[in-house]
Amino acid sequence: MADIPEKPIVYIVSDSIGDTAEFVVKAVASQFDSGTVELRRIPFVENKKQIKDVFKEATECNAIIAYTLVVPELRKTIEEEAAIHTVFTADILGSLMDAFSQTTCKAPYMEPGRVRRLDEQYFRRVAAVEFAVKHDDGKDPRGLLTAEVVLIGISRTSKTPLSMYLAHQGVMVANLPLVPEVQLPEEVFWIPPEKIIGLVINPHQLREIRQERLKALGLGDDADYVNVERIDEELTYARRVMKKLGCTVFDVSNKAVEEVANRIIQAIKGGQKS
Repeated sequence: MADIPEKPIVYIVSDSIGDTAEFVVKAVASQFDSGTVELRRIPFVENKKQIKDVFKEATECNAIIAYTLVVPELRKTIEEEAAIHTVFTADILGSLMDAFSQTTCKAPYMEPGRVRRLDEQYFRRVAAVEFAVKHDDGKDPRGLLTAEVVLIGISRTSKTPLSMYLAHQGVMVANLPLVPEVQLPEEVFWIPPEKIIGLVINPHQLREIRQERLKALGLGDDADYVNVERIDEELTYARRVMKKLGCTVFDVSNKAVEEVANRIIQAIKGGQKS
């Protein structure tokens, strides 16, 4: 056996990038003296020869092999080589995957890099939420052109709640209020119709929603904002705009945000109109 090295040498062997094993190795190393360790990462391992080469090197320098391999054939090769060589190995994922399998009575996917893909989904959701906040209620019309979905509708038709729900699904959403007296930004006419979703609602239900909103703000319900004639005027204007844009229109009356959001996702996926 080779001489004991001044500091531990650990080969990180993975069929993905090896971040998980490196984190665990560093955590363990921190429990010993200075916590220094020499890491030699071998990522994206996909054949037996790579593993055999690692064992040869590890034997020569008295190193440890820590591995995160999910492909059964590669895991078996590690076990076979470990039985031949006098090298310590640590299976970072194996025992825990076995525990999960026995507890859930399900087999693991055996797909390298799933954690990284899950992380990418998380960061996409974060970016989508930030995008929705930045482009809520017509702020920064330039964002309409980069959005995956643009929601349009008059006040209190669930534009913001829908935007946030969709953002948490990883969808980049902008929303634009429709007000008869306010000119539409020219960007809205440059967007493909299939990316625009118009939201309408029963006028009497909208009046009740707006009344509750005014009460929450400590205001009376005699404002033009809750006037039925005014609401009808706004809805007529909104439908006219939606027809001009040729977009999909959803009636949100008595519907939960989740229900409407799922319909929107299906609509944008299929490019369908209703």
